[in-house]
Amino acid sequence: MFVLGKIYRMLQKAGLIKMDYKFNQKKENTMPTVQPEQVQEKPDMMLEVLRFSSQKESTLGLFFDVTDGRKFLCYTLEDEFRTVKKYGETRISAGEYPISLRTDGGVHERYKQKFPDMHLGMLWVRNVPNFEYVLVHIGNKDEDTAGCTLVGDTSMQNITDEGMIGSSTSAYKRIYPPIAKALSEGKTVHIRYIDYDIME
Repeated sequence: MFVLGKIYRMLQKAGLIKMDYKFNQKKENTMPTVQPEQVQEKPDMMLEVLRFSSQKESTLGLFFDVTDGRKFLCYTLEDEFRTVKKYGETRISAGEYPISLRTDGGVHERYKQKFPDMHLGMLWVRNVPNFEYVLVHIGNKDEDTAGCTLVGDTSMQNITDEGMIGSSTSAYKRIYPPIAKALSEGKTVHIRYIDYDIME
């Protein structure tokens, strides 16, 4: 399990405050990157996924609400980094994307049954190059996602193992309502993915 405070202090010490979103230059990135300046409107709510560990099977991250300051929400797990997309095995490119509510599809129908008191639609990350239906949803390991972002309240390392997040349903039930409420009220919500992971 990772300790948030220790990770955050490590990232601050390493210079996160400079907000350098570039890929590690040791690897060539052929996946397109959406730069923040390409997003025209200033959103009402800004979310951020800070990727801190990219390994063979998965990517681990921290999920924040940075609308007003920096509020930690939960941990994240995504597919691994690849320069060329492989279906079901590639995370999306770093960048800033709008979120909307997706109200059709099989996942939406399942979540409508699973969470009848809160579900308004899936959190859909839009305008992602080479991806179509990127969602924020429940899951524990990389086999539970195909480019989507999984959320959880605990995180286990992916250095000597494949990586895992736990208490995913609890995390989702906590973070989903305020985001979905903002969207249902017509507010704009964006999510920014930052590559701060250390790749060999």
